[in-house]
Amino acid sequence: MIQVATGKAEEGGKLGRLYERHAPAAARLAYLLTGDRALAEDLVQEAFVKLVGRFADLRDPSAFEAYLRRTVVNLARMHFRRRRRERAYLERERQLPLAARPQTDVATHQDMREALLTLPERQRAAVVLRFYEDLSELQIADVLKCRPGTVKSLLARGKEGLRGQMRGDPDER
Repeated sequence: MIQVATGKAEEGGKLGRLYERHAPAAARLAYLLTGDRALAEDLVQEAFVKLVGRFADLRDPSAFEAYLRRTVVNLARMHFRRRRRERAYLERERQLPLAARPQTDVATHQDMREALLTLPERQRAAVVLRFYEDLSELQIADVLKCRPGTVKSLLARGKEGLRGQMRGDPDER
């Protein structure tokens, strides 16, 4: 189960003491909800990470336990909801006739990966966050610590670079 070594809580300050005090109970709750010890520990870690950002806004420190409990329950629900969607998708795909199933084009995936690696870091980050992580331009701007207009520019230049790479255009390399 989750444990914090004695003396480490002082290094972590107030948050470390809260973790030491509340993590074992949160892990028990998560385990009872999921039946999986490793998943329970992951959910508790994620709950604490989510609550760290809100910790300063907590008006009543005694309410931390309730917030933590609610967060663990919500994370467990989200986990199972995501798993149900994944299983439903896989079941639908399995029932499709073989000819109707989308075929993975390994060569195209490899070409795209190589093309992505040729982009400058910020363009690559913007493209990956937008098209692989499905983040909005505002969310990407927050992650990259830039303005939304800069994100639009990075995405436009990144997409143009990828088009050139995928077409084999030497000017775009």
